[in-house]
Amino acid sequence: MSAPTAPTARDRTRAANRAGIGAFIGSTIEWFDFYIYGTASALVFDKVFFPELDGALGTLVAFATFWVGFLARPLGGIIFGHYGDRLGRKKTLVITLLMMGVSTTAIGLLPGYASIGVAAPVLLVAIRMIQGIGLGGEWGGSVLIASESAPKGKSVLYGAFAQQGSPVGNTLSTLSFLAISRLPDDAFVSWGWRVPFLASALLVMVGLFVRLKVAESPAMAKLIEKKEVAKLPLTEVLRSHPMLIVLGIGACTIGLSATYFKSTFALSWATSALDFDRSSFLTIILVANITQIIVQPFGAVLATKMKSWSRAVCVMLIPELFLMPVMFLLIGTENYGLAMFGVAVATIPHCLYYAALAGMLASRFPAHLRYTGISLCYQLCGTLLGGTTPIIGQSLLNWTGSITTVIVYAVFQVALTMGCMLLLLRRPNHDETAADAAAGATVTAPLPAR
Repeated sequence: MSAPTAPTARDRTRAANRAGIGAFIGSTIEWFDFYIYGTASALVFDKVFFPELDGALGTLVAFATFWVGFLARPLGGIIFGHYGDRLGRKKTLVITLLMMGVSTTAIGLLPGYASIGVAAPVLLVAIRMIQGIGLGGEWGGSVLIASESAPKGKSVLYGAFAQQGSPVGNTLSTLSFLAISRLPDDAFVSWGWRVPFLASALLVMVGLFVRLKVAESPAMAKLIEKKEVAKLPLTEVLRSHPMLIVLGIGACTIGLSATYFKSTFALSWATSALDFDRSSFLTIILVANITQIIVQPFGAVLATKMKSWSRAVCVMLIPELFLMPVMFLLIGTENYGLAMFGVAVATIPHCLYYAALAGMLASRFPAHLRYTGISLCYQLCGTLLGGTTPIIGQSLLNWTGSITTVIVYAVFQVALTMGCMLLLLRRPNHDETAADAAAGATVTAPLPAR
């Protein structure tokens, strides 16, 4: 039998592109599932599952169930990070997609408080936790199967494929609720909000078809072949790289929370305390999401082209220190056009940063601990800072009666993100180290005997 031929450059490029597309489609579906919950919690869950709590208190409790998904995400990151670092990225991504699809569909079928009483919110929280565990394992795997399959020097660019799933999933979520928001209130509350959740079942089948065709990433395949996988990735990463985890949590902050400032907190604020109706503010969010889809890839291009990633981070995030306050102030005018402009423009800095975030973060962890490491950073940030955004924002608003305190909190999150990422980028780049080692081994390898 002849020895198998080594893959050509064209084969490697084709596999990298397939991995990137698979990461994008799968993450789009998973983020759609996660975002429709946030939109529903802002618009309808207080009425369906917490009808005995009126006004701002009902909204606050609905936001608390929204946060439960973030509370579960680190658990998902630990579980699937462990298996992803030991068995491979691809296998875990199939499981997480199924978990998200089944749990999202179950929410669409869940009876409300009027039908089964207190069991309804209890089941809602339980299913939301399963959803959070699924997404907790999804993000790290999607990022890595794309970035680790990338051609040399393009890990940030390919990691952005997975990142692009977030704004596209958010856009599909907003479109689905925009379509049903024109229903009469009774129809919207009784059955209309369920349609996006039930549609998830069809999307998951598409995602599975794509994901099953994606190959394991070369970096992970090499670790499995050489039997160099970590036995206990969580223990090892916490023991060897604790500061990477701390800095990584801070570096993810505005990349996660900005979306929830806009599409969850601001949606609730604008439709309950200001003079916006559901459809008009959902349209504003839709325009911001489309802006993100168009602009976001340029963040990965910018980081790839610039020699200094630290300089790229400053270029991306410094404008957000000014544009985030402008966004809230323009929403506060209750002028539809000004609000749309403010939300769209404030979207640009953090979406540029979000595109580059995945590749930058992944490069700071060694390959055998990378799934667990980046999942912990991203998901703990979601629990502590991202998912709490609507709750803290609503609490500050309830406590002070002024949006100024929310603006201060948003600016703090931008500054925290920038400071932590700049410190993180001073740490060794393991992708460059591995590439240099491979190049050195190729150069010094002995010539075969003639």
